[in-house]
Amino acid sequence: MPTTVKAYAATARDQPLTPTTIERRDVGPQDVRIDIKFAGICHSDIHTARGEWGEVAYPLVVGHEIAGTVAEIGSNVTKYAIGDRVGVGCMVNSCGECAQCLKGLQQYCLVGNVGTYAALDRDGTTTQGGYSQQVVVTENFVVRIPEGIALDAAAPLLCAGITTYSPLRHWNAGPGKKVAVVGMGGLGHMAVKLAHAMGAEVTVLSQSLKKQEDGIRLGADHYYATSDPDTFTALAGTFDLIINTVSASIDLDAHLSLLDVDGALVNVGAPPEPLPVQIFSLIGSRRTFAGSAIGSIGETQEMLDFCAEHGLGAEIEVISADKVNDAWERVLASDVRYRFVIDTASLA
Repeated sequence: MPTTVKAYAATARDQPLTPTTIERRDVGPQDVRIDIKFAGICHSDIHTARGEWGEVAYPLVVGHEIAGTVAEIGSNVTKYAIGDRVGVGCMVNSCGECAQCLKGLQQYCLVGNVGTYAALDRDGTTTQGGYSQQVVVTENFVVRIPEGIALDAAAPLLCAGITTYSPLRHWNAGPGKKVAVVGMGGLGHMAVKLAHAMGAEVTVLSQSLKKQEDGIRLGADHYYATSDPDTFTALAGTFDLIINTVSASIDLDAHLSLLDVDGALVNVGAPPEPLPVQIFSLIGSRRTFAGSAIGSIGETQEMLDFCAEHGLGAEIEVISADKVNDAWERVLASDVRYRFVIDTASLA
């Protein structure tokens, strides 16, 4: 029988999150039931719950940065045992049969991967996310959290970590490469940590210098304010790779001018409005403007292992579930350093 668990849900786009209960499906042969210990708060949660990325079905429980322990396994599960430390990120299934899934790129499933929340689940219900006590996920979409990472600091790695790790790996960040990170928020601070650990020379491009001390502490070699027009003159043609982590409009042409020949500007932030670009910003120096989503399940596990090896975790502020609405307002005000994490024990 389905299990009833406590959660916090959005009931309408203009209403605060409220306590509720939701049903989790019974554990099937390939399923893992996870006791959620911590759930990170991602800006995507807010965009989705407030209908900024399209219509959603309410009530909706968001949260796709999930860290916890295995509570129950299905009869055919081989990868996990009860008590294992595990995580769930932004997707909980895919078709498994298309060209991208067969290449291990489930995040780019041609049918469309099944998101951890606000998606159509295999049983026809709407998926509900991690602001809750438990979740049931097929074992192939569960990852193992190494002992070297605390569960609370690991939760944001399931979105913020992999979203920045994937393009850094794909565009070969490492020794001899100059990498710029636009924005020093939830994604940006992880991009700085990861690029530094990969051996790249890291520069932060932020609106102001108010987080400069943090940026240097987390691994940045340089820190510049984009509100200063001299920044774009001084850094013209500098970078091999720019990771844009902000979910708001930026001057793309100005930022593209900072790339060296064959450099790439990769968007991982997702602003709700289109970003205009002049084609001459690209063809003049054979530059690339690209996008990158989350990573595959295999790459997510690789990222977690990399973080454990290098002693990396997210910079977090742990809150109780009843503070989630305040936390959302602080996220919108950029008043967090650098990721809120809900202690789901507070739901009991």
